[in-house]
Formats: sequence, structure tokens, C-alpha cells
Amino acid sequence: MYTPRFRNMFAHLSGNVGVLHVLESEENLDWVLHSGLTPPYLVILESSLFTRSIMMKLKNGSSRVAGVAVVTPNANPSQGTSPHTSCPNENTGVYTENYDPTMARCNVTVWNPLGTGLSYEEFDFPIFAMKEDNDTQVIRQCYMDHNRAGNGSTPQYPLCAMQLYSHMSAVTDTATCMRRNNINFSLSPEMVCDPLSDFNVWASTRPLNNTAKGHKEGESVVLAAARLDSRSFFFDIAPGAESGVSGFVALLAAAHALRNATQEAPPPRNILYAFFHGETFDYIGSSRMVYDMEKNNFAVDLDNIHSVLEVGQVGLHAESRLWLHSDPVSRKNSSVNEELILRLQSAASGLNVSVEEPGFSQPLPPSSFQRFLRARPIPGVVIEDHRSAFTNSFYESMYDNAEYLNISYPPDLTPDEQLEYVTDTAKALTEVATVVARTLYIQAGGAESRLGSINADPQMVTRILYGFLVRSNNSWFQQLIPSDLVSHLTDRPTNFYVGVAQQPGKPTLLVQYLLANLTGSTVNMYSYLWVQGAAPPNSTERVGFCMRSAARLSKALSPAFDLHEYTSKDYSTWTESRWKTIKGRIFLVASHELEMLTLGVGVGVLLTSLMLTYIMSSKADILFSSGREPANATY
Repeated sequence: MYTPRFRNMFAHLSGNVGVLHVLESEENLDWVLHSGLTPPYLVILESSLFTRSIMMKLKNGSSRVAGVAVVTPNANPSQGTSPHTSCPNENTGVYTENYDPTMARCNVTVWNPLGTGLSYEEFDFPIFAMKEDNDTQVIRQCYMDHNRAGNGSTPQYPLCAMQLYSHMSAVTDTATCMRRNNINFSLSPEMVCDPLSDFNVWASTRPLNNTAKGHKEGESVVLAAARLDSRSFFFDIAPGAESGVSGFVALLAAAHALRNATQEAPPPRNILYAFFHGETFDYIGSSRMVYDMEKNNFAVDLDNIHSVLEVGQVGLHAESRLWLHSDPVSRKNSSVNEELILRLQSAASGLNVSVEEPGFSQPLPPSSFQRFLRARPIPGVVIEDHRSAFTNSFYESMYDNAEYLNISYPPDLTPDEQLEYVTDTAKALTEVATVVARTLYIQAGGAESRLGSINADPQMVTRILYGFLVRSNNSWFQQLIPSDLVSHLTDRPTNFYVGVAQQPGKPTLLVQYLLANLTGSTVNMYSYLWVQGAAPPNSTERVGFCMRSAARLSKALSPAFDLHEYTSKDYSTWTESRWKTIKGRIFLVASHELEMLTLGVGVGVLLTSLMLTYIMSSKADILFSSGREPANATY
């Protein structure tokens, strides 16, 4: 079972108990909200009924609702849906009232028109997700046997009930819970919430001196960026195939394609690859890197950045066409923007993908680049597969998965054969990665004569997609990580929710080791990463080795928590509540009358036993006395 991990849901400390009711249609809501005689109800929702309309009706009738359990399907729905807002990260990017009022609040383009905002609603009951498996069938059968009314009759006791445990500690808002964190009335104070945080992953084609922070004289950097995280309504079902994975996989493949070219003929400018974490929650990772650059706490500063190329959603659903988005305000005085766009268009020549500008003035889509523009007018372009509104029908939902990216395999393939099978999606993303790699090389000042040799590897792309969207526990990923991280690999898709871990999360570590292996450096300033390697033929023991790389981690924690500005309008202030054990159980519950009768009998037995105990205690000298022998008795 799964449950949301945010402070927009309330659950009782002892769990929420309700009579099971399987909702069969929206019209059937009347039983839960009005006519049912045995409230509160714990509602079982099929995924097709998990809509804003139904959830808001349940929210408004929450006095009769103990909780909701959503059955997640094994296949995606035919119609698109997004629990995110229609204007993602509104007012936390560059487009504020101060920058350009006409572009604030998605006034020009509504990027996510299918967004319902359901993920941002507050509910007075827990909401779980359940897989479609045998346990779910048991719950349905319990409802059918005991709770379903037939022919207009009222179901008879005993009824099938369910209890959900998911108590959360935090209350109200970030400012309140962070203040309570700082109240120390004991030697071991209990924390009630934590800031959302993880780590950014970054590397450069020429290793940077990470010990000497701040401005690097004579260093010019082209920043190549992608976001690393995703989310959905349920915290651990966040596959992010189109919204996040397509972009960072294309950038990883581009970095691999550039390895030989940048080592054999290094361009004058450095290329800095950055994978930002926590971008879904108001640009946590990118705002932190910008903050660190401004405070001279990063390997370079903003003055060192020549331009930015960000890879966004590039799943290429509708057609093999990429759209180049730039900021209409900053590009007015920048010839670098025009050069970058021309280089992108030139890099795509001869490939099976076209590159175009939208053709009309509109702001940038939600992107990490906005946080750099918020600091200063840096030239840059964001590559997307949509001209205006998202083509992603399941933006930030649990359905943004491998199926949605059309990643499928012929039947009867073994897992290792699936790992090596080059899908059509992998071929399309390989084209995107080649465009990105060639553009970065030219943008960094490399010779155009080498472009023909810069090509992304479709075999590499299909392996990365399989590892993140199908199963990370595969033979290739096992080779690229150290033995102590093997436990992070699973037989399910990777969850890209940012979380609150004080240590790097699974996606962060996997991307770091992938980047290290794909861009391994042979120059002087590097770090070593031990990987367990592959097992030789006819052997089960792996041959490990050290990978020398410039891949590093940097903190992805909103500056608001360093500054103690918990109501900041400039930085993300998202926190996550701490909670107790998450679990659920079903059982049969007796009628209220029988419960009262049982209670009455119990009280009667208690009173009777107390009375007998009193009588026996007061008469103990009579009841338990025995005849005494005479004092002069002899034997």
C-alpha cells in the first residue's frame, strides 16, 4: 500500500476506521455522503473514479468518510489526467509580477491544461493506493459478502470494515512545524517535519577545482541541465517517464557521446552537466545551485556561465519534432541566444528529428533555467517536445510511466534480452541526444569538422531507459555501482520523488555512477568511484575497478532553510511530515446495538465481580478462618 507523504492529509493516531464501501459510480456517492446508515465509510475507488470531482465531494462530506483507498490499475487509462496544477511552479520561476506582469501566472500559455490541482488539496482523511492483486480481491470479496445491499435492502451486521494507519506529526504549515522542531523540552526532542531535500549531480568535461570555490578567472562554462525528480499524488509511485526521465536520459547519452570528442579535441569552453533534484517542488535543486554560485560556495559562479542548454520533456509523442523555447525578455539583447538556436538547428540536419522555434512570443515553460534567469539575464534555450501546452497527458501522475513512453518488448524475452533490446523510444531519444551533444560541442567552441563523429549510442539509451523505467536490478546497472549499493536495485521502476533523505537517494546515486562511467575522465582533478564490475565468463565473482571521474554531488536543499525564512517568497519552503507506521487491516464489525450490549454485559460482569470481591474481603475472617488448637496441646 502507498500513501501521500505531505501535510495535506489528516489521520488519527490510532488509525481511521470505517465500513467498507466499493464505489461503483459517481451516482453511488449518495450512499456514502447521505443515505448510508452505517457511517463513517472507508471508500474503495477504482482508478477511473479517482477524479477531482469525486474527491472534492468526499472532502466536503468528510464527516462521513473515514478514508479512501484507490486501486491502481495494471494499464494506463485512455484519457489523460494530471493531479498537478495547470500552472506548475507558479511564481517561483522568473515570471513574477516584477519581471513581466503579462507573463506571470501562465497568462500567456497554460502549460498543463489537464492539471486538476488535486495533489495540492488538503484532506481530513488518509488516502491510500493499493495494487491490483490478491489482497485487493480479498477486500472486494469481503465487501461483496457482507456490505453490498441487494434489491434495495440494507446490509445486515456483521459488516466488513477497514482501518488505515498513517498518522502524521506535523500540522498547519512549514513555519509552524519548523518552529516546533526547534522547541527542545527533552534530551531527545521529537522532530515533526523535515525539508524536502536530496543532492544535485554534476560533472564537467574539464574537471573543476572544487576545493577553491567561487569565480574561476578565464573559465567559461556552457551549462547543460536536466531535472532529476518527479512526483504523483502518491509519494512512492512517481515514475516520471516523460516529465523527467526522458530529459535526463537524453543528457546522459549526450555526455557519453561527447566523451571522446572532448578528450581528443577539448573545446575552449568547459561543459558543465547538471542534474537538478527537487525541481517539481518550486525548483529546489536549481535555486540551491544559483544560491551557492552567488555566495561563492560552488566550483564556479554565475559570471563563469556563458549560456544554458536545458533538456526538458523530449519523449516525442506526437511527432519527431523538438521545440526551442527561450525567454522573450532576456533574448532581446542577446546574440548568444540566436547563435545557440542556429547551432541546434544545424546539429539536427541529417537526423530523423526536426528542430523549430514556436514562432510566437511566449514565456519559458517550467524549467530550471528560470532560476538562473531570475538571478541574471543569462542566454539559454530549453528543448521540449511541445510547442505551447504540454503534450504529456499524464504530467506528474502515476501513469507517466514506461507504457506511456511506448516502451514495450517482444514476448518471451528474458530480462537480460529486454535490457539489450533497442526500442523505438530509445531510437528517438538517441536522435535527441545526438542533437544535444553536437550543439554543446559547437557552443563550447569545438570544431564543426568533428560533428560527424559525435553520435549517441542507442544501445546505451535503451539500457538506461530499461534500468529506470522497468527494473533497476539488471546486470548492467549491477556492473556500474559498488557492492554496498546493490540493495538499492529493485525489480520495479525507480521512484523519483525527492524525499527528505539526509543521504543521496537511489535516483541520485544511480545517475552519479552512470555519469561517472559514461564520462570517466583521465585528467588531474577527479574523484574515484569504486564499482563492482562484471563477472568474467564461467565465473560468478565480479572483477571490480576504480572509475576516475569528475562527477560530483552538491546539496539540493532550499536556501530558505539555511536562512530560516520559512515563509519565503523567493525559495521553496516544502517540508514533509514525519509519520508512524503505514499499514491497513480489514475485519468484521458488529452492530452498534450488539456492541452496546456487549459493553453492558462487560460492565455488569465487572460490577458483579467487584461486589463479590468486596463481600468476600469483608467476610474473609469468617469465610477463611480455621479452628485453633489449644495452647497446651502436646504431641
